Amino acid sequence: MKTVKYRSITTPSIEVISACGFAAALYFGVRSGMTLSTFTGLALTLAMCYEPFKKLSALNEQLKIRSASLERLEYILNAGDTVPDPASPGPMPGSRSEIELRGVTFNYVTAAPDTRPALSEVSVRVQPGEVVALGGASGSGKSTFAAMIPRFFDPSGGDVRLGGVDLRTLDKQALRARIAVVPQVPTLFNASVAENIRVGKLTASDEEVREAARKAHVAEFVETLPQKYDTMVGERGASMSGGQRQRIALARAFLKDGPILILDEAMSALDSGIEEMVNEALSKLVKGRTTFMIAHRFSSIGLATRVLVFEAGRIVGNGTPADLAQNNSDYQRMLELQKLG
Repeated sequence: MKTVKYRSITTPSIEVISACGFAAALYFGVRSGMTLSTFTGLALTLAMCYEPFKKLSALNEQLKIRSASLERLEYILNAGDTVPDPASPGPMPGSRSEIELRGVTFNYVTAAPDTRPALSEVSVRVQPGEVVALGGASGSGKSTFAAMIPRFFDPSGGDVRLGGVDLRTLDKQALRARIAVVPQVPTLFNASVAENIRVGKLTASDEEVREAARKAHVAEFVETLPQKYDTMVGERGASMSGGQRQRIALARAFLKDGPILILDEAMSALDSGIEEMVNEALSKLVKGRTTFMIAHRFSSIGLATRVLVFEAGRIVGNGTPADLAQNNSDYQRMLELQKLG
């Protein structure tokens, strides 16, 4: 709005000031007996001054516009950390450790006071190496549950533990170094394909990047690009399709090779042919890793050894896919919806 305001005010203001200056010169010139030739020279001088003033005002306009952006950037960069590191972080548990949520309740700060919590009294234990599918309707708490694992948020009640240690006592960087996250909408940077994959492991060699790309079936479309792995993907991956962006994000997870894996609708933009290949690759990736899969598609649940069914921020189903299919109506309903959709 500041940009619109300054652009709307600047040019008319200069025109009015110039017209007033010319009228004043004409008025006082006539009163003082100025000749036409003298006044013509004065008018030309005023006209020549008009363009430099216009350029100066345009510069001032740009400064005002940039200052609005700078204020916003300063606000973001100076914002406090809502999940700060402890003053003295404790030792990290072993890489193969149990993950436990104890009575976790959470509500977003931006939510209305009368809104139900995103999570309400959630308690569950996940053993090392388990592949856990998180099912339920949109807004039931699946993504919020997954966001607690890498400590993107701290619970307002209860605690999240890794190997019996509260996450709030651990160093965030060390914790997140163990976790690979594949979001539904991957963040790609205006860099090459190889550099975007290397986000998963900044010290990776070119060969490691290519191996991760092969496992995530990125290599198939990279070979068709003009500069192969050096091709720029554009801002936010603008030159890539949704499926290609998701496969690059999967390649990051393969490259990172962390003991904990979070897949948030990681195959939602893949077509059926590619999905089958990536599903096969994922079956290898999840082996030996504690995996959380947020899935709305029926095919994704096939990899799970356990399913948590969410409804209104609570877990209403917890068990193996076979057990829940027989004994849990919410799970049966979820499967029917996934088959249809």
